[in-house]
Amino acid sequence: MSALVKAEFIEKHPSQKFTYQITDKGRKYLQSHIGPITDKDLKNLDGYLEAWEEASRRKQESKTNTLAKSDQHTSTPDDLIESATQELDAKLRDLLLENLLGTDPYHFEQIVVDVLVAMGYGGSKDEASQVTKKSNDGGIDGIINEDRLGLDVIYVQAKRWQNNIGRKEIQSFVGALAGYQAHKGIFITTSDFIPNAIDYAKSVSQKIVLIDGPRLADLMIEHNIGVSTVQTIEIKRLDSDYFEI
Repeated sequence: MSALVKAEFIEKHPSQKFTYQITDKGRKYLQSHIGPITDKDLKNLDGYLEAWEEASRRKQESKTNTLAKSDQHTSTPDDLIESATQELDAKLRDLLLENLLGTDPYHFEQIVVDVLVAMGYGGSKDEASQVTKKSNDGGIDGIINEDRLGLDVIYVQAKRWQNNIGRKEIQSFVGALAGYQAHKGIFITTSDFIPNAIDYAKSVSQKIVLIDGPRLADLMIEHNIGVSTVQTIEIKRLDSDYFEI
């Protein structure tokens, strides 16, 4: 099962728990493939080995975090507070990604633009950005001013996907930028980018910034998009000047 997920042949059902569904990539492969799908077949797929390496990395990180928790008795109060904050942020990040995957695609495009406006692009929301219409957008999901005067604009592509973004999608985005004679673009996804997509984005003449799901969630947390503060804790220290005579 996990091998088919990493090959992007199947994916989790958006509304039914513990249920998987075949992807377009899986259907196309079955149409051209004869006989059973073997491990050798999967290893030859673009991005498959990278997906396994990423899964191994995350598993190792999980083990490292477990070991770190076992050493909490030697940690200072400041260390424990930082660790707890990181754990809460990680859980919030997961919740944000879960809700982003469940939102309407057009609403997701608006959320992406809201994040960029909150980061300071263009000033106010009304003057800074626009979300292109659902049809006939030419491969561009949003347009945002780089500055309040609108001296330059940044074109945005937003993909609410579970499957990782490949080189093909980045090539299409670059082609759309060329159609607008644009030099700057941001490609944002709820998933991740496979290595050859990242390499291609670095090789083109346009300036392309790639933002994956975890990074998008971090930006939403940092700029208070889709989240709210429920509690503020004051940490006080001794005022040594008060006791000096």
